[in-house]
Amino acid sequence: MRISTKKLQDYPFYLRPFFWNQNRKYGMVLKPALLWARIPRLFTSVALLFGALDSRKSAITPSLRSMITVRVSQINWCEFCVDVNSYMYAKRAGDELKLEALFGWAESDLFDEHERLVLDYVDSITFSDRQVTDTLMTRLRLYYDEDGIVELTGLIAFQNMSSKFNSALDVPSQGFCRIPSKK
Repeated sequence: MRISTKKLQDYPFYLRPFFWNQNRKYGMVLKPALLWARIPRLFTSVALLFGALDSRKSAITPSLRSMITVRVSQINWCEFCVDVNSYMYAKRAGDELKLEALFGWAESDLFDEHERLVLDYVDSITFSDRQVTDTLMTRLRLYYDEDGIVELTGLIAFQNMSSKFNSALDVPSQGFCRIPSKK
């Protein structure tokens, strides 16, 4: 990693419940959390936004949310994000077949029409040489209302921020899942 983390006891006391929760959920505190927590107000804001996007009330199924975050992470070369998001996808979906085919999703027959549409949207937002077209937006409306499209776009944008942050700071995988991270 390009930036060091502090010892847990050196972070403000009010962040420790977040760390405790991560340790409970993942078996360890996540390195990106320790980096964001160097500036507590940023950590708190990022944690609250992630919580809102990963809500049970989401218009996007948990397994699709995880697939989206893996795809964005692959594009942005974030080893940590591919690792943790692949783990969450496998846990939520119950298999890894689609994860193994995600690099070449456009040529794979494993993905249904809805997933292919969402992955096309992910790629259109995440690759800097592409744009979202009116045709793509019209197709999204077959599956999502306007609030759902805003939520979907917010999730993709959040994961772009997160994976670019982690990639720039060279946050390594923490050993959750063995899915390749290359494009």
